[in-house]
Amino acid sequence: MPVLYHLSLQKPTAAVGAVHGSFSAPRVQEVVVNRGRLLELLRPDEEGKLHSICSTDVFGIIRSIATFRLTGALTDYIVLGSDSGRLVIVEFDAKNNLFKRVHCETFGKTGPKLIQINSN
Repeated sequence: MPVLYHLSLQKPTAAVGAVHGSFSAPRVQEVVVNRGRLLELLRPDEEGKLHSICSTDVFGIIRSIATFRLTGALTDYIVLGSDSGRLVIVEFDAKNNLFKRVHCETFGKTGPKLIQINSN
């Protein structure tokens, strides 16, 4: 039985949400941008221009995004809330230049109504 999915040729450009932190190395200021179905890591240069380090399609819609750091850790983690009711914790792997899923918890189709991540 074939499995079909849809990928568009153009990446989304509208930023739905963004968080800042040190994701690839300690004391490196970076920005992770939520572009709906795309997660992108940006790093500023000396002139202040943002350069894309990594861009990943998540095959869903990201509803909310936040960061947190474990006690004693040197880098930050990303918490994502999706349209399918999942709460996903992601870290950036600088060696392989990709986002790795650390944990995924499914809360069901009513999850988007129940899960709201506040990044205060």
